[in-house]
Amino acid sequence: MLRTVFWFAYFWIFQLVSILFLLVYFLLGFFGRKPVQAKFLYWVSRTWARQLFALAGGRVEVSGLENLPPHTGVLFVANHQGAFDIPLLLGFVPGLKGFISKKENFRLPIVSTWMKLLGCIIIDRSDLRQSARAIARGIRDLQAGRSLVIFPEGTRSKSGTLNRFKEGSFKLATRSDAAIVPLTIDGSYRLLEGNNGRIAPADVHLHIHAPVMLADLPADKKGDAAEWVRGIIASRLPA
Repeated sequence: MLRTVFWFAYFWIFQLVSILFLLVYFLLGFFGRKPVQAKFLYWVSRTWARQLFALAGGRVEVSGLENLPPHTGVLFVANHQGAFDIPLLLGFVPGLKGFISKKENFRLPIVSTWMKLLGCIIIDRSDLRQSARAIARGIRDLQAGRSLVIFPEGTRSKSGTLNRFKEGSFKLATRSDAAIVPLTIDGSYRLLEGNNGRIAPADVHLHIHAPVMLADLPADKKGDAAEWVRGIIASRLPA
């Protein structure tokens, strides 16, 4: 229980302290230091994410780093086991990346500001027009060389189960020409959801698969690209 209280206290204290980091970030932009600004944003997000894992007692093993394409934006497609998936990818997958996120996550004060700076995109699943605009923006971001993350299950499984990809959730993958990098997350739910809502130490394994280009898929697989990528992700989960 004490670990849980301390973890959540740190989470919000860091948000308050990060206001100073926001000031530094905007000053760098004001003085035209865009490359330094981007590196600073990466350092803050990566440091914060890794500290959240350290305080939770999360032990992370990453494999497949050699599969990351160099110097280019990609679309990461991952399974979604728990709340720790976002800090896992921020802290342990190199490079800046934004997330396709439901609108509720943007209601968190200060956190929402950092999400916008990272290039996260709001999806309002109750508004088809807004969702279409969000997909269009995501395509532009990918074409501009920025990386994005989607969780096609649409919500956390809160377990080791890989759910079906929701209808429409894979549109960003099929409508852009970006390389798709499947990610398999195994064990993140044990840090919170699998422990009755309390923070508990756990081992987490993240595997980075080789990039997939949908244009290169066999003709009989192109019509069901989502299931193809889902199968790749499932291949690294316990049977």
